[in-house]
Amino acid sequence: MMTIVFLLSSAVHHKVFAGPATTQTLLKTLKLPPGFTIELYADNLPNARTMVEGRKGTIFVGTRQHGAVYALKGGKRYVIAEGLNMPNGIAFYQDALYVASVDQIVRYDNIEDHLSRPPRPVVIRNDLPRETHHGWRYIAFAPNNRLTLSIGAPCNVCLEPDYAQIRSMKPDGTDERVIAKGVRNSVGFTWHPQTKKLWFSDNGRDSLGDDIPFDEINRLDQAGEHFGFPYCHGGTVTDPVFKQYSCHNFKPPAWQLGAHVAPLGIAFYTGKAFPASYRQQLFVAEHGSWNRSSKVGYKVVMLSIKGDKVLREQPFITGWLQGQKAWGRPAYILVLKDGSMLVSDDKRGAIYRVSYSGIP
Repeated sequence: MMTIVFLLSSAVHHKVFAGPATTQTLLKTLKLPPGFTIELYADNLPNARTMVEGRKGTIFVGTRQHGAVYALKGGKRYVIAEGLNMPNGIAFYQDALYVASVDQIVRYDNIEDHLSRPPRPVVIRNDLPRETHHGWRYIAFAPNNRLTLSIGAPCNVCLEPDYAQIRSMKPDGTDERVIAKGVRNSVGFTWHPQTKKLWFSDNGRDSLGDDIPFDEINRLDQAGEHFGFPYCHGGTVTDPVFKQYSCHNFKPPAWQLGAHVAPLGIAFYTGKAFPASYRQQLFVAEHGSWNRSSKVGYKVVMLSIKGDKVLREQPFITGWLQGQKAWGRPAYILVLKDGSMLVSDDKRGAIYRVSYSGIP
């Protein structure tokens, strides 16, 4: 049985940014495995999505619809930037915050020393595709310190050059390379802590019915692999329009999620605070369906992985969907340095903290 505790500690990672009683009440509907606790970490963060932790413990938060980037430190909320064009992508590298909007990437140097008065951003790239359909970026730094970003397809299903890709570049924006092709809309990726291989989520196409195609979790084994879009969806469904190639011609998913569950953020659990069976396993935030006749998703699941193989999927946090009404939508996951986990909810404009204290 899940326990919910609202802590009032002064430690940065245990600080709860006070929120409305309604959110605290709704948290009681969430279910986690025995021994895990979920609490409200922060609210008043409209459309909170991506999260990164700075070297000095600051939590930075990107948004999509709201156009703002926030910072959380010492119980305070700071607005780093406003009025941006879907600043979904954020990353932290060498004391700088990188922010990716639809068509540009900028960098805020020494940002943790200037939360109240952020410095003027340095433009890294201002030539990214401008289409907003699947145009909100996700960025992260790879183990080799290269900046990685997604370029989603500007459509439900279409064949457009220079889209449906994952790209890699140096931190200054130069030496850009396409490392994955045929990726319809990935807005979440990470690297396995041991193999260093890139794993990423991909949202399947619409308008083929409630139950196909599967949304995907993919693994990149070598640069340049093609994952099927727009010819093949979910590893098994040949597109009715773009059917000149069989699904056998493309890299299959590492795991098939449910159709329309909308996986966004993914993260390997790299901490030591959770039990051993959770360590180095992959957590997936399923944002939830938007046009399915019966709603699915709206939960966090864990994929158990051994080597390169996904063994099984199991629920980790459920309860945002009550019947056919969803009071929240999990968007992104961040494993903190102290071993706890943050989950953002862009519907509530909130962030929750998950910790483990043992079975009562």
